[in-house]
Amino acid sequence: MAEPAKPFWSKSSEQLLQELKSSAQGLSNAEVKKRLVTYGPNRLKPEKRTDSFTLFLSQFKSPIILILVFAAGLSAFLKDTTDAAIILAIIFISGLLGFLQERGAAKAVAKLLEMVQVQATVLRDGNPVDIPIEEVVPGDVVILKAGDVIPGDCAIIESKDLFVDEAALTGETFPVEKAAGTTASEAGIAKRLNTLFMGTHTVSGQARALVVHTGFSTEFGKISERLKLRPPETEFEHGVRRFGYFLMEVTLLLVVAVFAINVYFHRPVLDSFLFSMALAVGLTPQLLPAIISINLSHGAKRMALVKVIVKRLAAIENFGSMNVLCSDKTGTLTQGVVKIHSALDPQGTQKDKVLFYAYLNAFYETGFANPIDQAIRSDYKLEVGGFSKLDEVPYDFLRKRVTVLVKKDGKGLMITKGALENVLAVCSKVESGEGQVAELAGVREKILQKYEELSRNGFRTLGVAYREFNAPVINKDCETDMIFLGFLVFHDPIKPGIAETLASLEVLGVEMKIITGDNQLVAAHIAGQVGVKDAGILTGAKLRAMSDEALMDQVTRVKVFAEVEPNQKERIILALKKAGCVVGFIGDGINDASSLHAADVGISVDSAVDVAKEAADIVLLEHDLGVLARGIREGRRTFANTLKYVFMATSANFGNMFSMAGASLF
Repeated sequence: MAEPAKPFWSKSSEQLLQELKSSAQGLSNAEVKKRLVTYGPNRLKPEKRTDSFTLFLSQFKSPIILILVFAAGLSAFLKDTTDAAIILAIIFISGLLGFLQERGAAKAVAKLLEMVQVQATVLRDGNPVDIPIEEVVPGDVVILKAGDVIPGDCAIIESKDLFVDEAALTGETFPVEKAAGTTASEAGIAKRLNTLFMGTHTVSGQARALVVHTGFSTEFGKISERLKLRPPETEFEHGVRRFGYFLMEVTLLLVVAVFAINVYFHRPVLDSFLFSMALAVGLTPQLLPAIISINLSHGAKRMALVKVIVKRLAAIENFGSMNVLCSDKTGTLTQGVVKIHSALDPQGTQKDKVLFYAYLNAFYETGFANPIDQAIRSDYKLEVGGFSKLDEVPYDFLRKRVTVLVKKDGKGLMITKGALENVLAVCSKVESGEGQVAELAGVREKILQKYEELSRNGFRTLGVAYREFNAPVINKDCETDMIFLGFLVFHDPIKPGIAETLASLEVLGVEMKIITGDNQLVAAHIAGQVGVKDAGILTGAKLRAMSDEALMDQVTRVKVFAEVEPNQKERIILALKKAGCVVGFIGDGINDASSLHAADVGISVDSAVDVAKEAADIVLLEHDLGVLARGIREGRRTFANTLKYVFMATSANFGNMFSMAGASLF
C-alpha cells in the first residue's frame, strides 16, 4: 500500500521548488499565463458573472414573476390572448428595464473597484514586479515586508525576523514568529511555523516565500467553501429583507381574503384565483431590487466625485446613518508629518549624541517602515561613514522598540530606539549630559517626570539607549543591561481647520472618538487643541481590567482612548455597536484590519497598507475628514432616495390593490 503524500509544510523549500517546477528566481511570464489557465484566478469567491444574457435571465427569478408567467399562460389557454399579451409585455418591459439599469450599475461598480486593488510583489523572470493578488499562481516566489497581505498558502524560503498576524485564521491575538524549515506532517495550523497562510498579513520583518496553494485550495479557501464567504449583512440589507417578509405576509393575507370573499359570493373560482394573483403582482414593487442597486451605484459615483470610493455598495447606507466615528489622531487630526523637535539628554538638555545614535538606528533599520524613522532620515543627513550594519531586531507591537547592531573600527555598537518605558525596561544604567555613566535606579523617577512634562505639551517622546556588543548577530535576548542615552522628541502639527471640520461632523450627528496608542497626556493635549470638549479618557490598562458590560456602559461617554493596544481597538468598536451606535472606523495600518472588519463601516485611505484597504468598505482618496463629511452627506442622500421609492411604490401599490379589490367585490 502506497504511503500518503506528505503535506507541503513537511518538505524543504528546495524539494517544493523542484515539485512545482519553479526556482528561487520565480516563474517566467509565459509560464504564469499557462498556470493561470490551469489553476484559475487566485480569489476566494468566483468572479461575479455579468454577461448580458445571464444578467437578463436573472431579472425573472422572482417567485412573483413566475406566478405572473403562470397566469399569462393560463390566460392564453383560456383564449384570453389580450390579457396574456398584456401580462407578458409588462414582464418583459420590467425585466428589460431592470437589466439595462443593473448592467450600468455593475459596470460603474467595477470601475470603482479597480481604483483600490490590492497587489503582491513577486519575482517574474528574476525581477520583482507588483501584480494584482488575483494573478498569483502556485510556483510564484513572493517578496514580503511589513504590512503585506499573504497572497496564498506559502512555504518560507528565507526570512529575517518575520512576524505574522494569523488572528483571522487561528484566533491568536499576538503575532507569530515564522522562519524557514520543515514541520511535522501532523502539525496543526498554529504549529506550522514555516508556513504562511492566505488572508493573514505580515507585522514586521521580511521574507521570500514560495506560493504552493492559491484560491480555494488554501486553508482560507477550504473555510470559504463551507461558509460561502457571505459578507456580514448591513443594517440596511437586514431592513430590506425584513420589509420583504412583511410585504409577503400582508400580500398573502390579502390575496387569500380576496379569493375567499370572491368564492363566498359565488364568483367563478378560476377568475377569482387569477384576480388574486394579479393583486399579488400589483402589490409587489417589482423594481425594488433594481431601484436599490441603481440608487446605490449612482450614490457611489457621486461619492467618487468627492473622493470617496465605495468598495461595497450596501455599506453606503451604514455610512449615511453612522453616528460614531473612531479614528487615530495621526494623519486624521494632525498633519501626519512627524518632525523632530529636539534630542535631549536625561536632564532635558539638547545633546547631539542622542540625535546621532537615533539617526544610526533609523538609517540602518529595514524591518518596519514607519513615519518616525522616515522623519529622522529626511530631517537630517548625518555622516555615518565608517559604520556598517551587522544585524537587526526589527520593531514589533509587543516590544515596541527596534534595535540595530553596527560596527566601526572593529567595535560593535547596539542601539535601541522605541517607546520610553519599553526602552527603560532593558536599561540598567544612564549616561548624563557630561558623558558619565551611573545606575538608572537613582534617576528613573526624574526621567519619567521629564517624559510626562513633554507629553503634557503634546510631544511624542521616544527613548534611545545603547551598549557595546562585540558579536556578529543579535536577538531579542540581547536587549539587556543597556545604557539610557536620552529622549528623542517629535511633534505632529494639528491640521488647519480640523476644529471646524469636527464641528461640521457634530452638526451631522457624528461624534468623534479618538483611539490612539500614544500616552494619555499627549492624547488629552491633542483633543483639547481640536475642540473635543469634555473628553473623558480611558487607557488601555484600565480597559484590560474592565468587563464587557462595564466597557459598554463607559464607551458612549468616553471620547479619548489612549495607550490602546492593537487588539483592544476591536473591543472598543464592538462595545459601541452593542450600545446601539452605528460605528465607522478609519484605519490605515497593519494592526487596523480586525477593527475595520468589526466596524459597521470600515474606512481606509488609498495610501494605506494592503491589509487595511482589503478590509475596508470605503476608501478615501484624501486623508481628510472634510472629504469624509461630504461622503456622509452623499450617503444620507442615497439612503433618503431609496426610502422615498420604497414608500411611494408600496403606498401606490396598496392603494391600487384596495381599489381593485373593492371593485371586484362591489
